[in-house]
Amino acid sequence: MRKDFLNKLFKEPLSLISILFILITIILGIFAPFFAPNNPYEPNLINKLQSFSLQYPLGTDHLGRCIASRLIYGIRITLFYSFLAMTITVSIGLFFGLLASFFKKSSDYILRVCDIMLTFPSELIMITIVGVLGTGIENIIIANIVAKIAWYTRMTYIFTEKHVNKNYIQFAKLMGTPSKTILKKHLLPLIISDIIMLATLNIGTVILSISALSFLGLGVQAPSCEWGIMLNEAKNVMSISPFQMIAPGVMILFSVAAFNFLGDSIRDALDPNFYRIEKEKI
Repeated sequence: MRKDFLNKLFKEPLSLISILFILITIILGIFAPFFAPNNPYEPNLINKLQSFSLQYPLGTDHLGRCIASRLIYGIRITLFYSFLAMTITVSIGLFFGLLASFFKKSSDYILRVCDIMLTFPSELIMITIVGVLGTGIENIIIANIVAKIAWYTRMTYIFTEKHVNKNYIQFAKLMGTPSKTILKKHLLPLIISDIIMLATLNIGTVILSISALSFLGLGVQAPSCEWGIMLNEAKNVMSISPFQMIAPGVMILFSVAAFNFLGDSIRDALDPNFYRIEKEKI
């Protein structure tokens, strides 16, 4: 199954391009000091609003800072913190989802709280939390976790419900197998692929959330290198230097699209009907 999954994933040109783009972006972010052509924080008013050149591959902003360097360093905040927020959210949602599905006594309380949280738009929850806690990347991460945790709990509950009443799970309960072992050895491996697919599809949403809040002035603050704040700064000179908005805007677009395409490919590869159809073709 794993070999078939990888074959399917790498056979799709769109998923392969998405994987390559994501890997290249991650490598650029990790080794940003080696790839960035200039200091992203050093202003140089003499060279402000410069066009493309060898020294400044994507030009300079209104303070003379290298746009390419700021774009590369922005990967560390926009992309890596998106991974962090998604990992924490999925982990907590996975815990409560498994708990609600396996222990029926606790399911009513957990699911009712999720229902209440899901009645509010996630964007409204994030803006409210950031407004109360203040600006900063840490508060954006907290806002994303709180806004999405109910949805992930619900989805984990739905995935787990398909397996929790299977005969071998019931047999393990009757044999006195500890609940922790059943959850860890039986249920978790069955749903982990669905959770990975779901997380991949929604990393793009987290990237948009971080960038949008920073663009609105509620997230990362200047002079930090972050794609949303770069858009915020570029809008002030849009009439005289519109190209400044292209670089961060394109990176947000491509990053979100890459994760969405990859998530779609993972979903297709994990579809059990795919393997049946492929074998029938053979």
